[in-house]
Amino acid sequence: MPALACVDAAVPPHPGYAFALDGSLPAPGPFPGGAPTLGDGDARRVLPWSPDLSAALYKIDAWGAPYFAVNSAGNIAVRPHGSATLPHQEIELMKVVKKASDLKSAGGLGLQLPLIVRLPDVLKNRLESLQSAFDFAVAANGYASHYQGVYPVKCNQDRCVVEDVVQFGAPFRFGLEAGSKPELLLAMSCLLRGSPEALLVCNGYKDEEYVSLALMARAMDLNTVIVLEQEEELDVVVDAARRLGVRPVVGLRAKLRTKHSGHFGATSGEKGKFGLTTTQILSVAAKLRRLQMLDCLQLLHFHIGSQIPSTALLADGVNEAAQIYCELARFGAAMRVIDVGGGLGIDYDGSRSSGSDMSVGYGLEEYADAVVRAVRRACDQKGVRHPVLCSESGRALVSHHSVLVFEAVSATSPFAAAGAGLGLGSGSDDPGPGLGYYLEELADEARADYRNLMAAAVRGEYETCWIYAEQLKRRCVEQFKEGALGLEHLAAVDGLCDLVARETGAAEPVRTFHVNLSLFTSMPDVWAIGQLFPIVPIHRLDQRPGVNGVLSDLTCDSDGKVDRFIGGRSSLPLHDMGGGISGANGERYYLGMFLGGAYQEALGGSHNLFGGPSVVRVSQSDGPHCFAVTRAVPGSSCADVLRAMQHEPELMFQALKSRAYEYYAHHAAAKDDDDSDAAAAAVTCAIARAFRLMPYLVCGRSAAADAMGRDGSDDGGEEGSGGVLAYGDEDGEWDFMRCLSV
Repeated sequence: MPALACVDAAVPPHPGYAFALDGSLPAPGPFPGGAPTLGDGDARRVLPWSPDLSAALYKIDAWGAPYFAVNSAGNIAVRPHGSATLPHQEIELMKVVKKASDLKSAGGLGLQLPLIVRLPDVLKNRLESLQSAFDFAVAANGYASHYQGVYPVKCNQDRCVVEDVVQFGAPFRFGLEAGSKPELLLAMSCLLRGSPEALLVCNGYKDEEYVSLALMARAMDLNTVIVLEQEEELDVVVDAARRLGVRPVVGLRAKLRTKHSGHFGATSGEKGKFGLTTTQILSVAAKLRRLQMLDCLQLLHFHIGSQIPSTALLADGVNEAAQIYCELARFGAAMRVIDVGGGLGIDYDGSRSSGSDMSVGYGLEEYADAVVRAVRRACDQKGVRHPVLCSESGRALVSHHSVLVFEAVSATSPFAAAGAGLGLGSGSDDPGPGLGYYLEELADEARADYRNLMAAAVRGEYETCWIYAEQLKRRCVEQFKEGALGLEHLAAVDGLCDLVARETGAAEPVRTFHVNLSLFTSMPDVWAIGQLFPIVPIHRLDQRPGVNGVLSDLTCDSDGKVDRFIGGRSSLPLHDMGGGISGANGERYYLGMFLGGAYQEALGGSHNLFGGPSVVRVSQSDGPHCFAVTRAVPGSSCADVLRAMQHEPELMFQALKSRAYEYYAHHAAAKDDDDSDAAAAAVTCAIARAFRLMPYLVCGRSAAADAMGRDGSDDGGEEGSGGVLAYGDEDGEWDFMRCLSV
């Protein structure tokens, strides 16, 4: 490990110091006394590393199995068919990113990061695995009915996701759940191509329009169930049914006593947001009997919270609901379905722990078995026919199928370079008087701290060394605030203290990696509820990660950061970016956020006017790269996000265009220049293309050129124009207006 840097003191030696004869501080070499290295430092970096060690470090096998692994090349590989995936079917994420982001002229799709990679094969495998788990539990427990689930579209309303669920679930009678009028409309449309037996469960608060729409779906022979969340909703349903002449199928949402105590159980228990109490349930059943509509009551629904941590809690809630179901059947209702709601959790951190919101202590098989056993026991006890089992397992279905890939564009150094800006930094034009000069100019007390620090360093007393460094820094900051200390002196002290921290291992060097992303748009739960998602480099996993880092996004808010990671880490092991800027040496650094397929896209907004990411849909194929891109959608443009906030990009462009022509006409008149129209046209074209770009950073010259509509090749433009003048004013406006209209 290098010693404290040789700082040119240019002052007489002090008695008791191991100064060189020329009066400098200890020359480069081993730290006096042999300082401990930071986590074994240099010695650690020369030890061999392997993809298996990276997989263990990031716990990929714990949270990612059976869908994600590290391949022999050190890249993240997707196993689209889970444990049944053959070696030649694995999809390498880096190849997907390259295909998506390469220029069109190079055979790529020209998409800009951040990028969502959708994996429909993984979604299909999750749905089949859930169905298989229930089928096995039904057979093993002698259950006399079957399971048919529904997907709550609120988890991810993307068209491809919902259509895939309906398509893949058709053989299993898999349906959809809607909680609002637009969700109901998309569910109705998608289920036209689904199984005729698939359930369309209508949850959420309802008005007359919502109820009428649900009854129209019933009239179109969709298997629609209107679940009453509040007692007064029954009157709305009855009135609308009479008006439309449609016999409704009604369900009740029970407000159970069973309560999930974690963060995701806030809507459960007797004081939960939704559901009917036992008194209200009896009241609704009695009213339906008076109206001779008790046969319309066919489903009981409940929800004890998302991410249910244990099967014991699950079984307790299911048992309570099953007792209510049996009592309604005894009351004369034509009960046939029990909907256990959401709650099937996933293991975000790989700990398989029931004591954390970030994990669950069971798998699909244990979950299904707990539900089947509890319902069977209650029904057999009361002599009630076994109902159809339904669950709204959105998080468990779609979380794994989506990966958010983003790029680290730069990284800060963990410590300031000692002497940077004082003539001792790298590449300085001014040699300056030297760091030691500024340190020896400190006031008496501060200079004494400095000398004591160096003496402790020479003696190898590193704890004492750091105490003096902290005292020196604190004293100098106070003097600087009082105006008694210059900026150069404070910088010298900062550099020295950082150097001491690095060499003595007193502080873990944590770097800030700046990522081309908006956390609020793409990872809203990280900011809002402290959710943890696995975040891993998707390449270079055959190399030892040499630094620890936190992630800072592009937004101007201090909350736009990720500094909590799975495994209880406050920083993430990452790879050195060399010069600190991605692409500076032709190499980029890509990270992936996994298990974020549920809720993140639906919740993301337009904070700082950063829009949604680009999206590619990737299916496993037998081609040379093992995948085929079946859909590619560029992210929101600047014009898109401006329009979403009620701005009018067309009018904005016209105003800027007018100002550009006015400006250049004015300056041309002053300089007697005839090229004002050409200059204004070039600026106008550039502004038009800026509206068309994504709000995120364009990393690299070629990518920027491609995004701006030019790839740097010979396109007939004037030399040195960068391609801008190759486009006339009319072409630029036409491209822009066509983009807006599309």
